[in-house]
Amino acid sequence: MSSRNDLVAKAQEITAREMAVYSERTKRSQAATERARKVMPAGVPSSFQAYDPWPVVVKHAAGAHMVDVDDNEYIDYDMGFGALFAGHMNPLVTQAVLEQMEHGVLYVTPCELNAEVGELLAERYGQPMWRPTNSGTEATHDAIRVARAVTGRDRIVKVEGGYHGHHDEVMISNKPSLDLAGPANRPNSVPSSLGIPKHVVDDVVVIPYNDPEALEWALSAGDVACFIVEPVMQNIGICLPDPGYLQQVREITERYGSLLIFDEVKTGITAGYGGASKQLGVTPDLVTLAKSIGGGWPVGAFGGKAEYMNFITDGRVLHLGTYNGNPLVMSAVKATLGQACTKDVQTATVERNGRLVDACQAVIDRTGLPAHTVRFGAKGCITWSQAPVRNYRDYKATDFDLAFAQWIHGINRGVLLPPGLDEQWLISVMHTEDEAMKYADVFAEFADELIG
Repeated sequence: MSSRNDLVAKAQEITAREMAVYSERTKRSQAATERARKVMPAGVPSSFQAYDPWPVVVKHAAGAHMVDVDDNEYIDYDMGFGALFAGHMNPLVTQAVLEQMEHGVLYVTPCELNAEVGELLAERYGQPMWRPTNSGTEATHDAIRVARAVTGRDRIVKVEGGYHGHHDEVMISNKPSLDLAGPANRPNSVPSSLGIPKHVVDDVVVIPYNDPEALEWALSAGDVACFIVEPVMQNIGICLPDPGYLQQVREITERYGSLLIFDEVKTGITAGYGGASKQLGVTPDLVTLAKSIGGGWPVGAFGGKAEYMNFITDGRVLHLGTYNGNPLVMSAVKATLGQACTKDVQTATVERNGRLVDACQAVIDRTGLPAHTVRFGAKGCITWSQAPVRNYRDYKATDFDLAFAQWIHGINRGVLLPPGLDEQWLISVMHTEDEAMKYADVFAEFADELIG
């Protein structure tokens, strides 16, 4: 196998060549971005969508495919940062929405779909009471409020490197610079943006993932309302829990009277039926959902035990929102959960992703590259390190030169991956076998050039 320095040099050579190709084939995307920059910061509606030299600007999407304004076609493995497990324009979801549009899109008074969706969520995720929101950010924000109300405590604990939306309480140590992050076993709480008040930062304790001793330390004073965590971290590739870690988390939070919130915005459907909590056998006090439960429509939800959700019932906690539970989005959720992403469909899609992950791992094994694959449900990733990533500090030690070269090489060959180098692919229910396996073919081409 080539030395790391040789691989990095080759990766940088590939990157320089492919950046020139990208610039040439996406001229209309460049023009569209420059136009948007005149009226919109960075030329994008969300900061996650900005990347160098400019993002692909899309004009059409269907199934597993997208077409940009330069008429380049891509197989989409990004799938809306994991929001499109149902695929682009899933016909079952589209039909349900079109039928609802004939009856109105916003009532701001209840509709029967609210109860129907609540029943589907309760059956699938094992929590009896639910409230809809409009995004994952709203869902985590409201779940934390409930936890604070239930416990009468203000402080919360989150994991270093974890992302739970963009409200102040969770915009702490999302991806901190290591020169600010402090010791690995007792990280500093580092604001991820200007504009976050100091008193908010002071109320958030940050700990490493996969470290039950750190959680015990953080909760030991008895003043923490909740521990919010992705059961499988998906802001740093895919970071799996150590065997027994989540069971220890459940026991520790119960012992200190802190609520356990599982952020399943990314894993709620993609992990398999019942989400990560059911797949991994650990039940939290509250769970948050969004992204793929809506089949491409903007929605979130949070649910939990009746004794906690009844703080909303009796008015002790206010949960508000004009668009909460609007019939248009509820029709999309009902069709997604009840028709497009049934248990059998989910199982088949997870198996298809398994074949893709196996094919990529075979490439790594054949070429001896310093990388490994990780899978969870319908998602997978290639992590550019030989050792498994167990936490944020491990992730920071992966090779970003190789990761970027793979990304830019792939996008010029019609493989659309998330641009952050720390996300993961998603195989949707609408990816055919050939569409799923195209990723492995392009990766093999990249790997052969890298070691050549």
